[in-house]
Amino acid sequence: ELKEIKNLLWGPNIRLDVFRRWSQGFEFSDVEPSALVQKQGGPCAVIAPVQAFLLKILLMETPGHSFKDLTTDKCRRLLIQALCNILMKCKSNHYRLAILPDLETKDIENQDIEGNLNTINDAEVITDAAGANCLPVKPEWTPEEFHERLGVINLDSVEQVEKYYSENFQILTDEYGVLLFMYSVLLTKGIENVTNELSDTSEPLIHNTYGYGSQALINLMLTGRAVAHVWDNDQDVGGLKLRGINQQSDIGFITLMEQMRYCTVGSFYKNPKNPVWVMGSDTHLTVLFSNEKRLVSPETPCEIARRVFKSYDPEGNNFIPSVVLQDVLESLDLVSEPEYVDIMRKRLDPENLGIILLNAFMDEFFPEDKRSTPDTFNLMHYNGIPGSNQGNKVMYCKGAAILLESDLKSMCSSSNPMLTCLQTKWPNIEVNWQDVRIPSLN
Repeated sequence: ELKEIKNLLWGPNIRLDVFRRWSQGFEFSDVEPSALVQKQGGPCAVIAPVQAFLLKILLMETPGHSFKDLTTDKCRRLLIQALCNILMKCKSNHYRLAILPDLETKDIENQDIEGNLNTINDAEVITDAAGANCLPVKPEWTPEEFHERLGVINLDSVEQVEKYYSENFQILTDEYGVLLFMYSVLLTKGIENVTNELSDTSEPLIHNTYGYGSQALINLMLTGRAVAHVWDNDQDVGGLKLRGINQQSDIGFITLMEQMRYCTVGSFYKNPKNPVWVMGSDTHLTVLFSNEKRLVSPETPCEIARRVFKSYDPEGNNFIPSVVLQDVLESLDLVSEPEYVDIMRKRLDPENLGIILLNAFMDEFFPEDKRSTPDTFNLMHYNGIPGSNQGNKVMYCKGAAILLESDLKSMCSSSNPMLTCLQTKWPNIEVNWQDVRIPSLN
């Protein structure tokens, strides 16, 4: 199974430079206690989702913390909880963790770990099967040497996983910590389940030249499903069923690629359960978050109407062809009898231009336009690459956001990709970032 996972992740050949870029442990910034550091390009497909879940836990379950006051122990616990959150979404039968056992006892060890784990108690699992035999990792292994040494441990409950990582924390911080966790996600999910959700396994999950993770890998880390698309539910494209996100996500996802028309991010990702979003550029993943819970409060009828209207307006022009009015009304469970639709079409398009404006539609059907989203709120941004941060130190950037009255997107140049990406979620947003410097998406 490990061989199948290796092929699924990397393809038939692993480039040494790509493998080296992925070979890092989970490491916290020395100036921002809860911020993970990414040493080179590539592993953001794992590190950014882990950071997002860590922030979700910090914001939602332990409010009131000053980020700067967090202790090392607290941040370690947050990291383990974040990893457990991700693994829980992937669990099929057991939790299956990738480890690096002592090479000399590998065969015996794997027998114990794989075969007898369920019949021995926790303490024995930790000390005998894992703790005593985890090597202080030798740096600079080749991909072949790394894969030869991989072992697997089966655990029945998330409590056991949490205990295992707590007592063997060095597994996460050693040179291959990120890789081991990624393998654990795939092992826990099960290779068959991953391939079923992928539907196309011709391309590896990690690009064999540039080393970045595919959208399917990102989706697996965020939602527990290795689907390749970011729209809501499944879409039929030319007779092919292309699978997307099937329910509201704990963590959101927005991307610059949507503005470039490469993809359409659905409502399940744009409106997550928590005010935390992974942000995608063309080369990197970062994390946006806020302590403003109203950003993820349930949509009002007006907001639902705007979202549905705009789903028929893919170009973002704030109007729809008048011929689709009946479809829009049906989608909103409003009266959609043909005679009524004809009357409304004439009222909303009196000059018979063949278009219906968003504002005219909203004034007619939803005159009490109340929004659940506040007009002003704070945003924070995380980028794990030191060189993309001021002073080459990974720290959170703070910004003050305001939603403008206009529905028209403010024209922003390509020199501000941050704003361009934010506007895929909030079309009329402006942000003043602390220290003036606009955070980098790359």
